[in-house]
Formats: sequence, C-alpha cells, structure tokens
Amino acid sequence: MESMIVGDVAELTDNQGTLTLFTNDKGGMNDDIIVTKTDQGYLYGVSNAGCADKDSANMKVSTSMAQVLQSGLTDDLSKLTFMTSTLATVFGTQGCRLTRCGSPGEDGVEISVPKSGVVAVTEHLLANSEVKLAGLGARDSLRLEAGLCLYGNDIDDSTTPVEATLLWTIGKRRLQAKDFPSAEIILPQIKAKTARKRVGLVSSG
Repeated sequence: MESMIVGDVAELTDNQGTLTLFTNDKGGMNDDIIVTKTDQGYLYGVSNAGCADKDSANMKVSTSMAQVLQSGLTDDLSKLTFMTSTLATVFGTQGCRLTRCGSPGEDGVEISVPKSGVVAVTEHLLANSEVKLAGLGARDSLRLEAGLCLYGNDIDDSTTPVEATLLWTIGKRRLQAKDFPSAEIILPQIKAKTARKRVGLVSSG
C-alpha cells in the first residue's frame, strides 16, 4: 500500500487511520484516501466515490500489486475487495468524540453502511431529538472554515501536495527515506518556490 501512497501505514496502531494521498508520476494527486489499519489483519481505505473507478484501476495495475501477486502471498485479486457502501456522517461536539473524521473540521464519525441499510441507520439516528439533518452546503461551509480540501475542487491530479499545502500528509519516515511515489518531484518543491499554492481567504460581512 505504501508504494502507492505518501502516508506512513507501518506506524499506525490497530484501528488507527490516517489521511493520505495517491500520487501519480507527475507528482499530482489522483485522490485522497483515509487508510485504517484494522485489528483484523487488513487495511480499510475510504476514497472519494467520484474516483472509485480510477482508484480501483490504478491499484489493480500497480507494480506493487503485481509484485504481491507474483510473490505468492496471494494468487488472485480476491484479497483486494472493493466495497460499495454509503457513508452516514455525524458531526457535532456532543456524543461524537470517538474520532475526528476530518472533512468538515468538526469532531465526528463516518459510519460506512451497505446501501440497503442506510435508511434504517439514518432513521435510528434521527430518533434522537438532538440530531438534525444537514446538507452538503452546511458541510462545505464547515470545510471552508477549517481550510480543508475537497478533491476535484481545491485539489486534483495536476496539483502536488506542496502546491496544495498538504505536506503534512507525507509521513516523517517516508520523507526521510524518500521512498514515496514521485518523491523526486515533490521533495525539491519543499525548498523551492512553486508557481502556485493553495491559500485561504478570509472575508468580512
């Protein structure tokens, strides 16, 4: 997995996740993904639904995946499972302090639910009078306030982590080892001035 992303998966403890990036051979970001090391002996990744086809294709044809198959660890792609599920996202300061899932900058959890069960889960959550529905517009206002990126809007496959001010997603061990994808492009940008950089604007009124 580390041969395809910039994050440090090896340092994760059981059931700990990290936001990381799929980078391409030009240093751009094919997608951002949350990778969790489970205590069940496998990695669980949540990528953007809009990039699902691209991500799965890249993983299946990656050199690293081919090496895994050739090594005899597994003889087919059955160990690489792509799930189609719906995320029910719960944000707020009360009762949602298990983990910080990131996207809107609020404390909260994302519950991965099979499509057939998402209505039941949502209705169960709404049975609590403290829970209110909110649309993507509300989520995006929180995301913007926190200065967090939205793939396809603020970042894309032509934007490098340095240009996007996402250098923090590259693990310290990976930076020292210089062994992450497109390190030869990204590392020189850290000290040099890039032609563009994502910045935040604060408005009044």
